[in-house]
Amino acid sequence: MTARSAKPSAARRGAGQPAPVRPPRRPRPTRGAGSTALGSPRRFYGRAKRAWDRPLTAYYLILGGSLLITALGLVMVFSASQIEALQSGLASTYFFRKQLVAAVLGTLLLLAASRMPLKLHRALAYPLLAVSVFLMCLVQVPGIGHAVNGNQNWIYLGGPFQLQPSEFAKLALVLWGADLLARKSDKNMLTQWKHLLVPLVPMSLLLLGLIMLGGDMGTAIILTAVLFGLLWLAGAPTRLFTGVLAAAAAAGAFLITSNPNRMSRLGCIGATDPGANDQCWQAVHGIYALASGGWFGSGLGASVEKWGQLPEPHTDFIFAVTGEELGLAGTLSVLTLFAALGYAGIRVAGRTEDPFVRYAAGGVTTWITAQAVINVGAVLGLLPIAGVPLPLFSYGGSALLPTMFAVGLLIAFARSDPAARAALAVRQPALGQRLLRGGLAGRRKTMRRRPERRPSGER
Repeated sequence: MTARSAKPSAARRGAGQPAPVRPPRRPRPTRGAGSTALGSPRRFYGRAKRAWDRPLTAYYLILGGSLLITALGLVMVFSASQIEALQSGLASTYFFRKQLVAAVLGTLLLLAASRMPLKLHRALAYPLLAVSVFLMCLVQVPGIGHAVNGNQNWIYLGGPFQLQPSEFAKLALVLWGADLLARKSDKNMLTQWKHLLVPLVPMSLLLLGLIMLGGDMGTAIILTAVLFGLLWLAGAPTRLFTGVLAAAAAAGAFLITSNPNRMSRLGCIGATDPGANDQCWQAVHGIYALASGGWFGSGLGASVEKWGQLPEPHTDFIFAVTGEELGLAGTLSVLTLFAALGYAGIRVAGRTEDPFVRYAAGGVTTWITAQAVINVGAVLGLLPIAGVPLPLFSYGGSALLPTMFAVGLLIAFARSDPAARAALAVRQPALGQRLLRGGLAGRRKTMRRRPERRPSGER
């Protein structure tokens, strides 16, 4: 600064006025290594918490988690079923092609269910329940029903296609039970135990009886878990809930002890040797497959147990083949995806004000989580082998189609949340504006007229 520029300021102050004293600037605090180390985890935790509490978190977890599980399941079905198909005289991609068709149809069902209004979901409850009961009765008709692995629970549709009606009974019970409890909740009738149990428990017992006529104990356990999930969400008193649970446990114990095959499966929990008559062959070889996988597996397609040693490698014990080929990292990834899907379902059920959404979301979450726990627990040797597939992952179109429709229900419920609906309404116009701006910018770049060259001498 020159002397000329400093004089006007002194003249404006006046000759006798002292110059204002400015306070000294505070030095900026320097962050040491300790503050950086503590600040970074806190900032990361704060950002993660804000992202976790966003309105669309459950929506993205359900959509992304279910699609990732299905895609990884297709890869593992292709890997685990090749030897089984070749031993049966079929093409190596036979089971994979059928699963791919089921996955495509299931994706369409998922998209349709996610776009349906709640009134339409509730309207489908009674027709779906009636059709499920009718088909489960047809299973017991000679010449129509077909037995697979000792269980009479299949209907042939012609060619290579067959249907298991008990899988659709899970979806029917969830929708019908949620609609029933929601209507009673609106009339404040759930405070009386008779309205809480009737007709939910009798209809569930009818479905369980039809399933047990075919000998499918695993599906009956899952249906019982769905029933208890609905009763829990409806606010059943502890005394009533404990009584129904004790009755179900007594009935289950009788059914297990009265069947030698089920007793032998119960005796295979934690087994490390196939036994005298190889009764624990499947359980032990499932442990062998997991143990030989190590941290990162032997490589995709390099499983040894699927070469005739492990029964049902692409259905009930596909998790064991996953552990052998992808290792602990692969199995933990699958379990993490199921945990995220279960958390998102619980979050949808806990944050809604609609009784139907709360009961249906809780029922679907109970269904998928209980089935995953039973399947994985059997492969790990912690639970008896129940013969249920891993949801969205194992081979089987009859199990995949209703499960993907149920996931579509969760997506629809996550979208129906007011905060999520507002967030989606804000994002869609913003996305359209970004695309429009990008298109106009590209058009300006590609369709810009070049200036014409003027002849020399012209100005």
